[in-house]
Amino acid sequence: MNLEYFIASRLVSAKSHKSSVSAPIIKIAVTAIAISIIMMIGAIATGVGLQDKIREKISAFNGNIIISNFDDNQSEVSVEPLSSHQPFYPSFKGVEGISHIQAVASKAGIIRTEKAFEGIIFKGVGKDYQWSSLSEYLVSGRVPNLKAGLNEEVILSEYLANKLELKVGDKFNTFFMKEGGNGIPNLRRFVLVGIYNSGFQEFDATYIIGDIRHVQRINKWRADQVGSFEVFLDDFDQLDEKGKEIYDAIPSTLNSVTIKEKYANIFDWLQLFDVNILVIIIIMVIVATINMVVALLVLILERTQMVGMLKALGANNWSVRKIFLYNAAHLIIRGLLWGNGIGIGVLLIQKYFGVVKLRPENYYVNVAPVSLDIASIVLVNLGTIIVCLLLLLIPSYIITRISPVKAIRFE
Repeated sequence: MNLEYFIASRLVSAKSHKSSVSAPIIKIAVTAIAISIIMMIGAIATGVGLQDKIREKISAFNGNIIISNFDDNQSEVSVEPLSSHQPFYPSFKGVEGISHIQAVASKAGIIRTEKAFEGIIFKGVGKDYQWSSLSEYLVSGRVPNLKAGLNEEVILSEYLANKLELKVGDKFNTFFMKEGGNGIPNLRRFVLVGIYNSGFQEFDATYIIGDIRHVQRINKWRADQVGSFEVFLDDFDQLDEKGKEIYDAIPSTLNSVTIKEKYANIFDWLQLFDVNILVIIIIMVIVATINMVVALLVLILERTQMVGMLKALGANNWSVRKIFLYNAAHLIIRGLLWGNGIGIGVLLIQKYFGVVKLRPENYYVNVAPVSLDIASIVLVNLGTIIVCLLLLLIPSYIITRISPVKAIRFE
């Protein structure tokens, strides 16, 4: 029986390529599977990549969790100061999973040059500021040196630099309103030492970053007073959990807000990508399965005589069905190999060369980001094989309806 089984399985795979009817259908089925897997891994890699990149950018400018005064201030500007002498600063020992915490303060102002002016928010940072999160976005120059005394070095976005016609090394005036909005504005003359481009229009059109001591002097704060604290986590996936822990750990006079809460509209939009990815996967699996069902039915109909002969020799229905299912699995794997090879190759090209560009006004990034997760790719491939084979059990049931006597006489 094993010999007959082996010969029959080889006949199915060999003759199907020579048949004028089944050959093109099989090619279409393999192509459909390849295209489906390309679409699935592409949707996952780009969808997850975009989510990760946007989260990373928001975190770079705000941290993962912001600790500030418990008040009704909804603006980006620091109004009431808080002391830097806190039990959680400079090291947050009460909660695990925190990688860094830094003190910042913000002040609204207007940059005035000979040809233009722009409203901005000056973000003051100190020696503890984590520049590494912004360094990858620098397109020219360097970050300010805040290790020594008060200085006028700042960085601003490429968007603002172009509008104000500024370049690295230029000096410009910035006016800050005094408390209460009365009196002559405070003038500060800054020197541009670096230009960044995050692609996040909401931040690029707003922030310049420099020494926190300017904000403290303009607001007449003491040296130990700041606007807020930015907390960075080791694992972003624990944001909600750590946000609650931090809220419980800080004094009752302070409030903590996660960036998910602060930018709820952006994160709600990002969650839609999970739905889009799921819809694409379902549609592509259906397309691949339908094509495989058609290919299997054609193979069975073309091998009716062989099925009858195997049954006449004593083969049971399940043994014959397995022959066709094994060959179907072979075709599925061929399609997956082609699809994975092409899909991963295209994604690697995009990852390292950034061929596909996006409008930052709509997507918050300049280039379509790619996140290749081996576990997700393997899971998609295994899921495709399992779903297709399970659904192929239905059309293979037609084999049980084939009569050996009629099949052998079938022309």
